[in-house]
Amino acid sequence: MKNISKLLIVAVAAMTMMWSCKKDEKQVYYEGGTNPVLTATRTTTIPLAYGDSTKEAVKFSWTNPDYKFNTGISSQDVSYVLQIDTAGANFSRSTKKEVSISKELSILINNANLNDYLLNQMKFDTSKVQGIEVRIKASLINNSAILYSNVLKYTVVPYPIPPKVTPPASNELYLVGNATTGGWNNPVPVPSQRFTRIKSTLYEITLPLIGGGSYLALPINGDWTTKFGFDGSSNGNNVDGDNLKNGGGDILAPAASGNYKLSFDFQTGKFTVTKL
Repeated sequence: MKNISKLLIVAVAAMTMMWSCKKDEKQVYYEGGTNPVLTATRTTTIPLAYGDSTKEAVKFSWTNPDYKFNTGISSQDVSYVLQIDTAGANFSRSTKKEVSISKELSILINNANLNDYLLNQMKFDTSKVQGIEVRIKASLINNSAILYSNVLKYTVVPYPIPPKVTPPASNELYLVGNATTGGWNNPVPVPSQRFTRIKSTLYEITLPLIGGGSYLALPINGDWTTKFGFDGSSNGNNVDGDNLKNGGGDILAPAASGNYKLSFDFQTGKFTVTKL
């Protein structure tokens, strides 16, 4: 009987401890935060000038979102991303610029960096006044509890900078190689293998490519004197796009045959290949 009593006492004590532990557990719940307030040293226009490349273009500042949990204000580090996109695009374009910022509540952008964002990332035209929108995205660990700031709107005109690869003086470009139906025969068939000149530094063409073949771009149809190819050993390129060079090596086409769009961007010194 004494043994049974002892067992009962131990069982009751264990149950009491388990109940006490459960009672002491405190669930942590996210209760929200305050959308950051974004301000800047510029209001409606951000002037850019090549001669002022190292000078401040604009400084953005924002308030702490004060993430709150039922245990109090979060002690976790907050991550920020400055987002810049074309006006009216609702920050949905694949070419939008995103600048990651850790903890700080401001960022200063000089003329050269902002111009690079607009010209090379967002593909803006240097001859046009264009609108951009800017906001801050705040988040906690693993991109959770996202909050967005108000949106600031500006007009900008990026300034031209020397292209990384000098564009063809002929203002024309032709595709040649065994990745094309015309093979390595030169001159090539036109208009099927002639690029469209989008602007002085950008040429594009859409055509079927033969998988695993190679190609080059020629500024003069029928002339091998000048050619544009990969900035490296022949066929050593990334087939989806890589660095461009005057006098470069043969460019390897994707393994799968099909219709592709090729873009030769002399401003950035890169070519891209997109499967259609």
